[in-house]
Amino acid sequence: MAASARLQKELEIQSKKILATTKDPLERLRAACLARGAQGIKGLSILFRIMDDDRNRKLSLDEFGKGVEEYGLNFSKTEISELFRLIDVDQSGSVDYEEFLRKLRPAMNNFRLDLIARAFAKLDKNHDGQITIEDLRGVYDVRKHPKYLNGEWSQDQVLRHFLDCFDYGKHKDGVVTREEFVDYYAGVSASIDNDMYFDLMMRNSWKI
Repeated sequence: MAASARLQKELEIQSKKILATTKDPLERLRAACLARGAQGIKGLSILFRIMDDDRNRKLSLDEFGKGVEEYGLNFSKTEISELFRLIDVDQSGSVDYEEFLRKLRPAMNNFRLDLIARAFAKLDKNHDGQITIEDLRGVYDVRKHPKYLNGEWSQDQVLRHFLDCFDYGKHKDGVVTREEFVDYYAGVSASIDNDMYFDLMMRNSWKI
């Protein structure tokens, strides 16, 4: 399921420690995002899509700089230029979303990536690469949710609330893509040092 409050707090604490000590621009950007919780990286990627003025799925240095500033990150122009250079691996003069996410996601080993893929596959019942309310029916049990029990929410409202945990801010569309699912658990993974604990969390959450 979504990260617990304890994991979110640990992620915030760890990220703030990194922010206070690291001089590496990319590590600082990653930590600044994760200090906002497991959804932080997705939040910045959504903002970058919005800042993509010409809708070519790529960001110029100016668009990139505006995105960093709009997200509220206190980076100098020199740091933004250095970040852009680090992310623009092919030195094309622009950054596409795939380059950005590959660089920004905390590194995960194949063991963790496999667990995330298995969890996604269990939820994606029709195998179309995204999770919707229809996919969750029969997989996510709403009967123990307090707002369902007291009659405040319907089954669909509980399921939609669950999906929103993997979305960010105002940009919630009720659809969780594979990329969004991985982004979310990359943030969660950053707060968990031990592979076995990550394995236990994923297995308990998704019964995989």
